Amino acid sequence: MSAAELLDAADWLEGVRRITVLTGAGVSTDSGIPDFRGPSGLWTKDPAAEKMSTYQAYIADPALRRRSWQARLAHPAWTAEPNAAHLALARLVAGLDAWIITQNIDGLHQRAGVPGDRVLELHGTMYGVVCVGCGAGTAMADALARVRSGEADPPCADCGDILKSATVMFGQPLDAAVLNRAAAVAQAADLFLAVGSTLIVEPAASLCAVAVRSGARLVIVNRDPTPYDPIATAVIRQPIGDAVPAIADRLLAGRIDRDEGA
Repeated sequence: MSAAELLDAADWLEGVRRITVLTGAGVSTDSGIPDFRGPSGLWTKDPAAEKMSTYQAYIADPALRRRSWQARLAHPAWTAEPNAAHLALARLVAGLDAWIITQNIDGLHQRAGVPGDRVLELHGTMYGVVCVGCGAGTAMADALARVRSGEADPPCADCGDILKSATVMFGQPLDAAVLNRAAAVAQAADLFLAVGSTLIVEPAASLCAVAVRSGARLVIVNRDPTPYDPIATAVIRQPIGDAVPAIADRLLAGRIDRDEGA
């Protein structure tokens, strides 16, 4: 059964006015960016690579930092393009009262056309760097240029301390303002879509429960089971690149029907 056929009997698409979408790594795999824990995930193939996303290990180990900078140089996101799911969600935000909460750091939602003020990046962005000492922030492109010029582990130009990407590593708290805003848009939603996330990383995953407690319908689009499947209104296993555009088309068509009937 195709994604479009599956939605023919989906009554959870009816009467939706406010939508919040939580996206995980799975939404970007069709753009050539591997996920982390899937069969071909970065950490599945190389468990030691997870240390590069662990704050304490990164700070303590210069060799790990040097490896991290080389990995940043080669990250596939620099050349990736938004895929069908990103573009469908951009259409959704343009046509309805919708928000994107993302666990991703790749910026592909914005590149697909979602306004920056409608994207809440829970785990930060790979496009910036920050000093762990003085907090100075600069562009990742500038730091990578220094790496290409021979600085294997470029220090902060202001204070000489360690630089890291402007992302939230394991062992670091999320930005409280971003998390609070995410919780607010989850609470306000009629429909909460969780797309391409294993829903095991907290507190991001708990936004599903926040939405359900506030009366939202939870719909999960993911290849594998998640801990939140039991409280979901629907669980869709079809490929994300098929399912998300089909959902967006139905929701946008519903808006048009409501407008014509007004």
